[in-house]
Amino acid sequence: MSNKKENFARFGMAAKGAVYSLIGVLTAMAAFGQGGQQSGGKGAMQYLAQQSYGQIMLAILGLGLLGYVFWRMYQVFANPKGFDDDVKGYGKRVAFFISGLIYAGFSFYAFKLAFGSSSGSSGGMMGSLMSGSNGDTIAIIIGIGMAIKAIYDLYRAYSNKFREEVEEAGMDRKEQKTLINAGKVGHTARGAVIGLMAYLTLRSGLSSGNKISTTTDAFSYIQSEFGSIVLGIVAIGFVAYGVYMFIKAKYPAITVASLR
Repeated sequence: MSNKKENFARFGMAAKGAVYSLIGVLTAMAAFGQGGQQSGGKGAMQYLAQQSYGQIMLAILGLGLLGYVFWRMYQVFANPKGFDDDVKGYGKRVAFFISGLIYAGFSFYAFKLAFGSSSGSSGGMMGSLMSGSNGDTIAIIIGIGMAIKAIYDLYRAYSNKFREEVEEAGMDRKEQKTLINAGKVGHTARGAVIGLMAYLTLRSGLSSGNKISTTTDAFSYIQSEFGSIVLGIVAIGFVAYGVYMFIKAKYPAITVASLR
């Protein structure tokens, strides 16, 4: 694969890192009373839209997120890591595909804010599905999927496999330590938030509701149940995850070296 395509994939890593960093900074500021706002991906983009040159930044971000979508879809269909044709292998590729769809949605939203309008309903097809008679069942299924993702993030944070991948990337010890620490803190924070999203979504579905909880819902729950300090710590963890993605974008040995 050409260097241009590899660089496009790495640009996508950096764009994802920018989104997480912005979410973390805005939420940490809100937690510590310094302005900001509890924010998910769309909220972070809405914040950008209100800034000087916000449309330009959103257009760049939207393009970058397309690079991340490209990388995920390449992992699905080219299978560069050689996952086996079994349940585990197909499960990972399905997870990559879903991740690609999610960030495709974020990319579309960034372009919409940059060139269109933020008005109107953002629910779309998912909103129609959730308002139907099977909304509670769909909520339960999505909640289970979130729970699996949360467990996987925590596994990534503390497994030796994660450390081995970093140590094989050709970085010096200081860079390795930075990446490992940022990855551990970032995956822990993300796993905790996704786990709360799973809990809130499952609770809704099991009580005949149809609400799919968001990152902002999880942040609000953390603040109400555990306080602003804990929310601030989790938000800083999101910034750490952003740093982790920036470093991954810099070193193709742990990201897209297999695209060559």
